[in-house]
Amino acid sequence: MKIGQKPELPSALAQQVSARQAKAAAPAAEDVAKSAAPAALASGVPVTVSNSARALDRMARSTGDFDANRVKAVKAAIEQGTFKIDAEAIADKLLSGAEEILSRRGQTG
Repeated sequence: MKIGQKPELPSALAQQVSARQAKAAAPAAEDVAKSAAPAALASGVPVTVSNSARALDRMARSTGDFDANRVKAVKAAIEQGTFKIDAEAIADKLLSGAEEILSRRGQTG
């Protein structure tokens, strides 16, 4: 999550989770395809990677994990002593993260 974003709505949180899962799935799909290719050639079974998997891979590679300009701004604010911590926002995000984890545990258990 980028600093300064406030996914207050459950749908925004769900979109972030979906995006993270898609990011995680793309490299995994590529690794599986790469490791399966030699085995497939050895056994004579053709292996293809779907267009969806390729699109996920391209998206994961093109999307930055963080905002470099925001990192520079925060670093400068810390160095100048002007960085303000929003304890309420941190607490809200910690609670929403805990709620998400607990809701997943309840679905699987």
